[in-house]
Amino acid sequence: MPPAVSAVPRRWRLLCAAAAVVVAAVLTYVGVTLPQNATGVARFTVADQVAVVGLGLVLGAGLLVLGRPRVDADADGIRVRNLFGERTLPWTAVQAIRFDRRFRWATLLLTNDDEFAVLAIQGADGDRAVEAVEGLRALLAAHRAQQPPPPPLLYDD
Repeated sequence: MPPAVSAVPRRWRLLCAAAAVVVAAVLTYVGVTLPQNATGVARFTVADQVAVVGLGLVLGAGLLVLGRPRVDADADGIRVRNLFGERTLPWTAVQAIRFDRRFRWATLLLTNDDEFAVLAIQGADGDRAVEAVEGLRALLAAHRAQQPPPPPLLYDD
């Protein structure tokens, strides 16, 4: 049996983390340096400063959520966590694992002809993505090899 596969989008996670840090740092700086008494039309208070810093932290956390995709697979099935939700599928529900050059991420072709995106395996990760797809395909092939052959379509009478 092939080894279990786990994959996360490395470059995407780094990009999301860097963006989160930049957004939080910029809005924290803006919030701390807001003048408390302006001579113009607007007057900022401590509550305004806290709100801007809080907004920066919330936006930073939101950017970190974008980096949460993950895929874990073993002999039992495949678990895919995308941006908003998680789905666990047995290998019997998976027809093929697609990773074409024209797509940015891998997809699962299901036996009911649906396609399900696997955002954790992205083309930008290069060899890591290829290794993950090869591992998933090996697990799928091993599962199929363990299944009994289908009955013949025509019977000799």
